[in-house]
Amino acid sequence: MKSATDLVIFGGLGDLSIRKLLPALYRANVSNQLAQTTKIFLSSRGVSSEQAHLDIVERALQEHLGSGEHEQTHWDSFKQRLVFVCIDPGELDDRWDQLKAGLDSTGNASRVYYFAIPPSIYGQTCANLAAKELVTANTRVVLEKPIGYDYESANEINAQVAAYFQEEQIYRIDHYLGKETVQNLMALRFGNVVFESLWDNKTIDHVEVSIAETVGLEGRTGFYDKAGALRDMVQNHLLQMLCLLTMEPPTKLDADNIRAEKLKVLKALRPIDEFNIKANTIRGQYVAGVINGKAVPSYQEELDEVSKGSTTETFVAIKAFIDNWRWAGVPFYLRTGKRLAERFAEIVIHYKAVSHRVFDESAGPLEPNRLVIRLQPEESMQLTLMSKELNRYGIYMRPATLNLNFAEAFKSSTSDAYQRLLMDVMEGNQALFAHRDEVDQAWAWIDPIIAAWESEQVTSQEYPSGSWGPDSAEPWFQTGNR
Repeated sequence: MKSATDLVIFGGLGDLSIRKLLPALYRANVSNQLAQTTKIFLSSRGVSSEQAHLDIVERALQEHLGSGEHEQTHWDSFKQRLVFVCIDPGELDDRWDQLKAGLDSTGNASRVYYFAIPPSIYGQTCANLAAKELVTANTRVVLEKPIGYDYESANEINAQVAAYFQEEQIYRIDHYLGKETVQNLMALRFGNVVFESLWDNKTIDHVEVSIAETVGLEGRTGFYDKAGALRDMVQNHLLQMLCLLTMEPPTKLDADNIRAEKLKVLKALRPIDEFNIKANTIRGQYVAGVINGKAVPSYQEELDEVSKGSTTETFVAIKAFIDNWRWAGVPFYLRTGKRLAERFAEIVIHYKAVSHRVFDESAGPLEPNRLVIRLQPEESMQLTLMSKELNRYGIYMRPATLNLNFAEAFKSSTSDAYQRLLMDVMEGNQALFAHRDEVDQAWAWIDPIIAAWESEQVTSQEYPSGSWGPDSAEPWFQTGNR
């Protein structure tokens, strides 16, 4: 049964809402996932007519939905759910009364407040909600990353929110955890006996976890130059993916058990500090280059005059180790960067070579098996095995790839991470959201890396836009396989 919900998006006409949240909610409406009485309140500070706001939303959907998704009948249905309110979430004034009057007062609908606003005003927004008596027992709040810039600031923000909401009401969202292929990690590991015994240091040699982007700053100069790739991507996306990849089987696939196992992984990460920082991390910053045949500027050229000369990293690679029985000795290579040669997100499991070669040298080289889990742009799984080459006299071995493309295998489905996660919030399912303890532990591992970079003066190495990052990172990653 679908739960009736009043969903309030603070920053409702901002970039995140326009690009991600509204298309996801539109798809949910088309798929009949929303209760008939569910309303979507879009809060913005700008004052305009309802029709002007509707025009903004419709143009956003036309731009960001897939080909053929925007249809007049679906739009006519979706726009009936939309309510526009003019509120500055950081200010307490009479404009909040408009929102209060529109919310369900019978107690039949749950309330979801989505904070698509800067984390610096999370606390004040919560205080304003409480002051206007808009927080009920059936209220949930969704927090967008990044939550803070280090352990101390993250803890402060979380404490401000916790003053008004219980932990079970707080949903810290990471859209990568809503991707079908990330969730399929659990299906792959815990639903297939063939992989159950092939997921440890006895069979796996090393693992790559990569999120590569071709874009630059995209107008996020102010935020990004203060954060950098380590805070922006590693602290949340990459570490969350690493946890799901390596955690022990939970007793049940519910929020508490999954979070408990993820936390164990974070606590088992080997510290990286001033004693091993240079051997286990690489920083980079892109310079001018060519991507898809088009010349693109350097990071420095994209900065404003005040920020010129910044050493903020746009690329980071980390060699991480998880010191527990399952993963002892297995290196995990984490990589993310901007202005790289290709846009993709994937996990590559490199298995060990066969322990004894029974084939003659004439059979050719034996490549270790490899499992590639692609998250974007397409979602797929590829398993590379060694096979005898057909139509050839004698035995000659060559790699053969088993390919599962989710778009082809499940033609009726449209994968939308935000859609799935928003539905989970409305249904009260926290399984794919980060607990405060996870955020704290992630920062506890990241902070010493930042401190070591500063104390040891580990500068950002330059790399050309359109490359795979600094040359020193190349040996860690199998980019030649693409």
